[in-house]
Amino acid sequence: MPINIPDGLPAKTTLHQERIFALEEEVADSQHIRPLKLVILNLMPTKIETETQILRLISKSPLQVSCDFMRVSSHESKNTSADHLVKFYETFDAYRDKNYDAMIITGAPVEHLPFNEVDYWDELCEIMDWAREHVFSTMFLCWGALAGLYHYYGIPKKMLGAKLFGIFPQRLCDEYSFLTNGFDEIHNMPHSRHAAIDTGELALHPELITLSEGFNSGPALVATEDFHEIYVTGHFEYGRDTLADEYWRDFHKGLPIRLPENYFPDDDPENQPIFTWRAHANLLYRNWLNWVYQMTPYEIDEIPAAIESLRAKTYGMADKFD
Repeated sequence: MPINIPDGLPAKTTLHQERIFALEEEVADSQHIRPLKLVILNLMPTKIETETQILRLISKSPLQVSCDFMRVSSHESKNTSADHLVKFYETFDAYRDKNYDAMIITGAPVEHLPFNEVDYWDELCEIMDWAREHVFSTMFLCWGALAGLYHYYGIPKKMLGAKLFGIFPQRLCDEYSFLTNGFDEIHNMPHSRHAAIDTGELALHPELITLSEGFNSGPALVATEDFHEIYVTGHFEYGRDTLADEYWRDFHKGLPIRLPENYFPDDDPENQPIFTWRAHANLLYRNWLNWVYQMTPYEIDEIPAAIESLRAKTYGMADKFD
């Protein structure tokens, strides 16, 4: 939560330089409070497990958050019961005329396919275009991050020679970013993917800022300066045993699978993994929701106008992304 400071306190300048939220009394007294509205587009086949992982992180924030769940209509889920989908999920048509403070677009196990060969690609593009105008801040996870960067900026994904699989150290690039405020200089992040961001193409877009990156796993956290878009190439939401479950699943299927790196103690898959990324995962989501809470308008119908205003303030032109 932000701190409330007396009007005109000199410390405000320093706090703002360090990207710490400090509200003057006049602003704090005029604030309205309501639950944040968040929608999760869940593209993962194991929807219930993914829901639990993401909601666990969201729940660590002291803010009230109201969550809705979206699914694509152009793909039939084979791993989640129809009853669960009908009961808890709506397709995009139910959301077209709504606005949200925040959105999460998950990854999906389709990075081996060209984007336009994913059966729901056209629908996903439509959803991402909608999010840009109707969601104050969207977080893209893993393949979702690759998809967002490709759709919005034309940045292609780059297939890896071998699956990036394990827990990888990430170097903090901006210690004063709101999103990474409080991060250690080195933090761990789970990765499980066959593709990566083309960093050469990423460098051509100065509006995209790399907040942390791996020594050999590439950019980990990338965001626009106004945090309207946040790209997480790994899986901060993963639980302690998620990578172990993936390893044993493929092992028992007889598929070629290497041990996840930096994960099992002594590289023995019979040993319980050590949970080394949980604190930073909680911190990222807490920072994100805190930022959204401070910046999003009280009236939900004002979100599209607030997005345009934020663009104009950040980039000096409201039509930067048109």
